[in-house]
Amino acid sequence: MKQSIWIALAVVVLLGLMGSAFVVREDQTGMVLNLGRVVRSDLKPGLHFKIPVVETARVFDRRFKVLNTAPARYFTAEQKDVSVDFFAIGYISNVADFYRATGGEESVADARLAPIITDSLRNQINARTLQQLVSGDRSELIAGQLAGINSAIKGLGMQITDLRIKQIDLPADSQIINDVYERMRAQRKQEASKLRAEGEEQSLSIRAQADREATVIVADAERDAQKLRGEGDAEAARIYGKAASADPSFYAFYRSLEAYRNSMADGNGVIVLDKNDPFLQYFKGDR
Repeated sequence: MKQSIWIALAVVVLLGLMGSAFVVREDQTGMVLNLGRVVRSDLKPGLHFKIPVVETARVFDRRFKVLNTAPARYFTAEQKDVSVDFFAIGYISNVADFYRATGGEESVADARLAPIITDSLRNQINARTLQQLVSGDRSELIAGQLAGINSAIKGLGMQITDLRIKQIDLPADSQIINDVYERMRAQRKQEASKLRAEGEEQSLSIRAQADREATVIVADAERDAQKLRGEGDAEAARIYGKAASADPSFYAFYRSLEAYRNSMADGNGVIVLDKNDPFLQYFKGDR
């Protein structure tokens, strides 16, 4: 009988120990509730104990968590409609505050975080033009947002460490798409006109340079040709002079024959001269 009692007591003690012990892993943080009231929080990893029945233990993941939200629509400084898709990275910094604010439900925390981040981004996007928003530095856009967001969510027991913009789109139902495409077309046409003008300018410059070089080459060639002609004429005159000095009568006869040939080259020429004209001297006699 006593043995049965001791066994029953041992079982009760074992169950009590099993019900009072709990483990917090390395990637978790824990808290203990006494009848729904937080009595211990931010428990470190390891083995912990609680009072069975009266106390309950809750553990939460303390790793970084990505908060994904649906894309939100904003207006830029020039009242252009854009859709911005972003995500935030954060973790539970105070498990007691987190439990009191959300009941320990991450979905509740996400629902409360999303509008705070959305409104914080809205102030920055509303102050920028579409050009600045699309082509600007996105890290600069969110640089000053973390301090304000963390101040706003302090009561949630969470800390946001990073905020990133994934994509900026133009809503399909917005007229801005056509405006942007038209602006892009105008910019491309302007760039094409600029390139064509630069090409035409280079073409004219190359043509002018080529014309200058051609003129110089032709002038140099003409100069050399005139020089060669002059040298040739001088050499011919020298040879003629030498030949004339060697036999003046033969030279006079040869030059007269050249004159006859040139005068009657086409065969249709008519020469009217006096019969005693010196031009006809070699047609007379045998000299």
